[in-house]
Amino acid sequence: MSDGTATTTTDLDIRLEKHRVELTGYCYRMLGSSFEAEDAVQDTMVRAWRSYDKFEGRSSLRSWLYRIATNVCLDMLTAGNKRARPMDLTESTPLAQAALSPRPDNTWLEPMPDSRVLPTTDDPAEAAVAKESVRLAFMATLQQLPPKQRAVLILREVLAWKASEVAELLGTTVASVNSALQRARATLAEQQQPGAEAAVSDPLDEEQQKLLERYVAAFEGYDMTALTALLHEDAVMTMPPFDLWLHGPADITGFMTTLGSACAGSRLRPVEVNGLPGFAHYKPDPESGGFTAWAVQVLEISDNRITGFHCFLDTKRWFPLFGLPLHLEAEADQVEEGV
Repeated sequence: MSDGTATTTTDLDIRLEKHRVELTGYCYRMLGSSFEAEDAVQDTMVRAWRSYDKFEGRSSLRSWLYRIATNVCLDMLTAGNKRARPMDLTESTPLAQAALSPRPDNTWLEPMPDSRVLPTTDDPAEAAVAKESVRLAFMATLQQLPPKQRAVLILREVLAWKASEVAELLGTTVASVNSALQRARATLAEQQQPGAEAAVSDPLDEEQQKLLERYVAAFEGYDMTALTALLHEDAVMTMPPFDLWLHGPADITGFMTTLGSACAGSRLRPVEVNGLPGFAHYKPDPESGGFTAWAVQVLEISDNRITGFHCFLDTKRWFPLFGLPLHLEAEADQVEEGV
């Protein structure tokens, strides 16, 4: 800073910090990783702070930060890694052949708390678009785009920037931006599978709320008949970091009563994740009593049935990210109201 005053430094920190959540959402959509997104935003903030003297105000501070963040993300994506869901990499496995084979962390599309990526807004339509654009199915499709197309699509379709603004940010022409957007839309249309998008209202409607209440009762009671009634016939279950994924209620509930039988008697606590309903899953801890963290569950819903049941198992990474304890005491063994 040119004058080095504490007041100026504090003012700039406050001005930069105002943009952290929306920048994290942008970087998360670009990278598909919770932790890489937060690293990218921190790098963006440091670069902005160090070079603020050179910021001439020809664009808004927000636009300038997005330019820095885009460059950071494009640099991080040069390795060409595309994060994915298990169903993007392998065929589903029949229950009789189910095996838990982990893949490295950087293989997987990662979950993200809504609070870290969805800025507060009074516009319901804007909030709905923001939520839809961090849902797992959309995020997985984004990963199929080349990095610059990804940036153009997010800036134009999700953040509603003008083509001229995106062209200025990327140092290119409006025609080039429009061409990239057209190609990105075509790829998304090809990749989009029928029913892949979760039809979740915001806020949850009465039927969806009741569906989740029935799900909690069925899961905590480990009632496979009740759970089967809630699952869509094409429901899928995934469990990163394992590449196994299961298709259909019979294989899902069959897994839960065999390889997953230690989850009987679990407790669920609601979380808001990727614009979808989710739960922190704690399973019984036979050694110390109470319940130990097991997974962050993300549920996809369509036609008042659960279509996706995604369990992210690396609890030492995910639970602190969501501000969740790694252990519940036995006396806390009560179903929370308002799930």
